[in-house]
Formats: sequence, structure tokens, C-alpha cells
Amino acid sequence: MEKEAKKEAFRKYLESSGVLDALTKVLVALYEQNDKPSSAVEFVQQKLGGPTLAEYEKVQAEFSDLQTKYNELLAAHQEKCRQYDELKDSHSQTSSKETAKEEAPIEEL
Repeated sequence: MEKEAKKEAFRKYLESSGVLDALTKVLVALYEQNDKPSSAVEFVQQKLGGPTLAEYEKVQAEFSDLQTKYNELLAAHQEKCRQYDELKDSHSQTSSKETAKEEAPIEEL
């Protein structure tokens, strides 16, 4: 009986959230099509506001390209940071040596 109660609660949830109504409208629209689409799934997705398969694949390819560019830029940034740190360290070491020379007492002849 618990299973039936869960099913009923879920059905009420779908009904109250508008899912059943939306699906019914889409399925009626599909039924009323004189020329049935080659892909019923794409028809339903499109009617519910989702992208077509071609649009989805285009966005996926665009995402992949952008991910590649991001990784390249991140690597370049990390390399520049490494170079900057090396330059800063070498400058700091040079400055320390010069400061030590200036502060060293001058020996009298």
C-alpha cells in the first residue's frame, strides 16, 4: 500500500506543478500533426522549450572550444606568474647584496 501512496503523492506533485498539463498539451500537439516528425523526442523537447539536437551539439562544441581556450590561457597565466616570481626573487637577491655592500664598513688603509 505504501507504494500506491507514493505513486499518488507523486502524481499530485506533477499535477500541482503543471507538468501533467504541459506534457498533455505537447502530446496532443504531436497527435494533431498531420505529418508526424521523424523524431518525436525532438518534437517534445522543442515544444517544451529545450534545444534541438543540432543546437545542443553546437553548444557542446562551443563549450569544448571555450574550455580549450580557457585551459591555454590559464597555462599561459601560470607561466607568466612563475616568470614574475623568478624575476622578483632575483631582483630581491640582487637588492639584498647591494644593500649589504653599502652597509659594510669601509676598511681604512
